[in-house]
Amino acid sequence: MSKDSGTLYICPTPIGNLEDITLRALKTLKECDLIAAEDTRHTKKLMNYYDIHTPITSYYAHNEQKKGIKLIEKLKQGINIALVSDAGMPGISDPGSDLIKLAIEHDINIVVLPGASAVIAALIASGMPTDKFVFEGFLPSGKTKRRKRLKELTCEERTMVFYESPHRLIEMLKDIHDILGNRRAAVIRELTKLHEEIKRGALLEIIKYFEQQKPRGEFTIVLSGAQREKLNVPISSEEVITKVKEFTDKGMSTKDAVRKTAELFKIPKREVYDIVNKAFN
Repeated sequence: MSKDSGTLYICPTPIGNLEDITLRALKTLKECDLIAAEDTRHTKKLMNYYDIHTPITSYYAHNEQKKGIKLIEKLKQGINIALVSDAGMPGISDPGSDLIKLAIEHDINIVVLPGASAVIAALIASGMPTDKFVFEGFLPSGKTKRRKRLKELTCEERTMVFYESPHRLIEMLKDIHDILGNRRAAVIRELTKLHEEIKRGALLEIIKYFEQQKPRGEFTIVLSGAQREKLNVPISSEEVITKVKEFTDKGMSTKDAVRKTAELFKIPKREVYDIVNKAFN
């Protein structure tokens, strides 16, 4: 890594409330030489709010290739650049990821600052399992491709997080219901903003609500994962052994670990004992 090159700072910005920004992010935005923004008009509002006068240049989906090369050249000249998106962490569902890849290819130093993320905020607000989850971003806008992707998610057991625009929200939720069933969901609107709203419940209930209340603003949807017992997916011996070991590593006796594993997978205790005995005898 060249000592003479500048640093690319990945700088998260508020997802709504302008006060949701770290002191370190503000310091970086003030002290860097240039800010590369997805929408310069949007970013100027934040800069004006905090009286920051660092020069801003545009870097968005339609100029990312040409502009990306120019930004890399500036970095090679020793210029420090802060990359920001319209909201949240750059690189998540925006062109920032391409500049990051380009910087890595050119051996540019990269510093990622922690900060606001709609995905994490919505996931926690949903009240659904957070130990394992998957972020799907925006589903395809076309109905055929969207339904195809949803069919591929039929057996996904992890909590799922999506983004969606207001004019496609109801159609998207109906497709999810048709393909994945009347699962529990949380639809979060305008996170951290004045009109923030969280609607939790079964999909049919949420669909009915938004058919009566016209969707407005930006939406993050959190959907419960598939339940294994409803999928008729066979449990592998490896899964059973892993789970028993996980329980015993936590200090549980083998007997209790077998019982807990049998309850978790909804299979007879004798079956768990047989699998464990074959593995260790």
